Amino acid sequence: MGIFKAYDIRGVYGKDLAEADFYKIARAYVQFAGVQGGKVVVARDCRKSSDSLFAAFTRGLVDEGVEVLDIGLASTPMSYFANGTLKADGSVMITASHNTKEWNGCKLCKANAVPISGATGIKDIERLVAGMTGNEPPNGQGKVTKVDVAKEYGAHVRTFAHLARPVHVAMDFGNGMGIAESVAFTEQTLLTHDDLFGTYDGDFPNHAANPLEHETLVDLQKLIKANPGKYAFGVAYDGDADRAGFIDEKGEIIPMDFITALISQDLLKTNPGAACFYDLRSTKMAEETIAASGGKPMMSRVGHSFIKEQMRQNDAIFAGELSGHYYFKANFTAESSSMATYALANIVSASDKPLSELIAPLKKYAQSGEINTRTTTPPAEILAKIKADYAAKARVFELDGVSVDAWDTEGYWANVRMSNTEPLVRLNLEGKTPAIMEAKRDEFLAIIRA
Repeated sequence: MGIFKAYDIRGVYGKDLAEADFYKIARAYVQFAGVQGGKVVVARDCRKSSDSLFAAFTRGLVDEGVEVLDIGLASTPMSYFANGTLKADGSVMITASHNTKEWNGCKLCKANAVPISGATGIKDIERLVAGMTGNEPPNGQGKVTKVDVAKEYGAHVRTFAHLARPVHVAMDFGNGMGIAESVAFTEQTLLTHDDLFGTYDGDFPNHAANPLEHETLVDLQKLIKANPGKYAFGVAYDGDADRAGFIDEKGEIIPMDFITALISQDLLKTNPGAACFYDLRSTKMAEETIAASGGKPMMSRVGHSFIKEQMRQNDAIFAGELSGHYYFKANFTAESSSMATYALANIVSASDKPLSELIAPLKKYAQSGEINTRTTTPPAEILAKIKADYAAKARVFELDGVSVDAWDTEGYWANVRMSNTEPLVRLNLEGKTPAIMEAKRDEFLAIIRA
């Protein structure tokens, strides 16, 4: 089955997956994770297929003797919070994240919100499912208990607020689970907000809930530009609210690695010397900002399961990913877009400068952005060639794909890696000047596309 991905289980409802699949996946999850007789948090997003898939998954858990802690409609960050605070043995979030309405799936965790990825269990679950008919007799008799964690989650996120003055922001919920995150902004008088698309609708009628796609940010940009001086910034959530994109007070899109740098700066004020991670595609300014703020900058590979593992190993307080995931030790080493929003509001409220001016110093170097090349040459061969060609010229390492660090000698760094799902090679490169970036970008692309 093609629904078993690198980080989750996902496919088109009615084509790639159905209720019968979810029933078997639930039973396989329990058997793999060894949580028979335990407690598992289950949450779901607002997609039209989520209720029936929830019912099927729950039935599978109950037939394995599990007590289901049903937290209802919830964001993915809320499901992680519930996993940890309820001391559950695992959690399941039924969602297809930023994908369009036809899709659905689930994100699986062990206790303490430790994710199960392709490398740490999803493939094992796939093998168990492949051996099932769906008619296996129950291994136990569990039950379903409804639990409301929204108020507690909101109060927890609000502990991140230390605003020096009122901040008013615009929020685009995209008709998705960002609406659930609004509990984090109630009972908070210093951070107020106006909303776009704040009604649950699994058809996502206004735009896709995916802040990585710039066209989905157009409505938020229009709102901010139509009201000059009204908003300190804007935030747009993805479908399950574990990612966020940010817009400055002028309506300009802020690169997500810049947000990583700013949030690290805020957290390090009260956590001096702590480790903060930035993913290896991020601007050099992320590393430099963390160091200048008294923190320990650490580079992570791409992917939430890898980042969370590295954070735990190094007791890091925060990590930011170029895809808009922001990870907090305080949320069981998992995402919280609303904590990220508060961190940004803290910085704006403490300054007499608008956000665009606070961002300006981070625009020091020239970035290529991620350039994807579809290739008939096996991507592994391309990576091997880059490693061989640059090993004598620069520091080459393989944290994720092949990275070439010639920052101190030639004024650039580059990362070339393979897609997990497609025959694509991805290039990210940054230079100290636009001329260096363009020359090196073309040099690397020539090798990739040869």
